[in-house]
Amino acid sequence: MNLQSSDFELFGLVARFAQDRSVIDARWKDLQREAHPDKFAAQGSAAQRLAMQWSVRINEAYQRLKDPLRRAAYLCELNAAPVNAENNTAMPTEFLMQQMSWREALDEADSLADLEDLAAQVMAARQEVLHRFGELLDDQQDYIAAVQQVRTLMFIERFASDVEARLDRMDTADRGQ
Repeated sequence: MNLQSSDFELFGLVARFAQDRSVIDARWKDLQREAHPDKFAAQGSAAQRLAMQWSVRINEAYQRLKDPLRRAAYLCELNAAPVNAENNTAMPTEFLMQQMSWREALDEADSLADLEDLAAQVMAARQEVLHRFGELLDDQQDYIAAVQQVRTLMFIERFASDVEARLDRMDTADRGQ
């Protein structure tokens, strides 16, 4: 194993967006077993420290590979198309209009049915972006276009959290009555 390997190399995976989560999970467990610091106790503290570094590196790679958003962003970065979400917030007008529409719908939602409908719309948009990742990253290798989709999914996931929080508050209020 090489600490400088990409996450995909480390896990023995082809560098592509489409991945089988069960394969990622199984490989993570295998790698953690191989690098567990306790296995190196007889070899001294230096070997244990190195094993600990490997364990941390394996966990970091696992966190990126198992999460579709993080995996897509990582693939873009590996291919010289950094997301730079903190510096580049430009979005297409159509998506900005969608964001405003969703925000208004969230603000105006006054029933569980309204919130569940909004949550379904947001989840459908999420699925669409995930599908688009496969096309852009795996089929077309268009990493620049994929960066825009990464930023789109970042917003969708934040907004989905807002909807979920509102659903939780409504559920808590309903149970409190």
